[in-house]
Amino acid sequence: MEPINDEIAREFPFFRVYKDGRIEIFYKTQKVPPSTDAVTGVQSKDVTIQPEPAVSARIFLPKIQDPAQKLPVLLYLHGGAFIFESAFSPIYHNFVGRLAAEAHAIVVSVEYGLFPDRPPPACYEDSWAALKWLASHGSGDGTESWLNKYADFDRLLIGGDSGGANLSHYLAVRVGSIGQPDLKIGGVVLVHPFFGSVEEDDQMFLYICSENGGLEDRRLRPPPEDFKRLACGKMLIFFAAGDQLRGAGQLYYEDLKKSEWGGSVDVVEHGEGHVFHLYNSDCENAADLVKRFGSFINQK
Repeated sequence: MEPINDEIAREFPFFRVYKDGRIEIFYKTQKVPPSTDAVTGVQSKDVTIQPEPAVSARIFLPKIQDPAQKLPVLLYLHGGAFIFESAFSPIYHNFVGRLAAEAHAIVVSVEYGLFPDRPPPACYEDSWAALKWLASHGSGDGTESWLNKYADFDRLLIGGDSGGANLSHYLAVRVGSIGQPDLKIGGVVLVHPFFGSVEEDDQMFLYICSENGGLEDRRLRPPPEDFKRLACGKMLIFFAAGDQLRGAGQLYYEDLKKSEWGGSVDVVEHGEGHVFHLYNSDCENAADLVKRFGSFINQK
């Protein structure tokens, strides 16, 4: 048996690479089962979107008061730098369940592939597969009964935080680029979005995503033509004043405003750090974020 070589070849904020090829992820993701919330009545269950490559989701259904009422639908994409976290982790289970209750909306929280087992662009393709699967329920004859019975596909939105916000932008651009007649995106919500930032984060993205266009990769620095293709008429962007991604997010917002997109964009900023609402969910600003997110979902 050969001795383990602990010599480090590269180190990044969330993982290190050893010279013998091993990769050590610093953050360990926990997972919790689906459940019914005793306070809000929100139910959740896990579904398989496709078996290979594996893509799944946790669906959240708010307490039904009127069985005939159709509900808005949000496709949600979690953050974690495309390296860690999960739709099934405690922080995302709790946040998405809270959002489903606040908005009285169905939320489909996607479990996509992560580095190193399935590095980018897997997360982009998995998210696209999830959106197409969701849209397949538009005529009421899909594989998931909750969506067939309760979802209003005239009120379909996409949202996510951090890397998940990056994926949300990508999906809206892709829908607009190919013209999907069965896909009508009502709005997009970006929470503390990742569009490049400090050098170490940029270099980490370029390392995990070997198929890239350098620092001008359109997933890091969306070009004007991508903004023009956004398949939504409205967007809500949340910023955190203490977030190291804040500067790049501001550039995204300014480029969006200057573009030929033609939609409306609202910005909300809290004096907090990156994804504070996940780790300090009981604070006043976290409640404000959930309330504003829910209100946006229900805007006419």
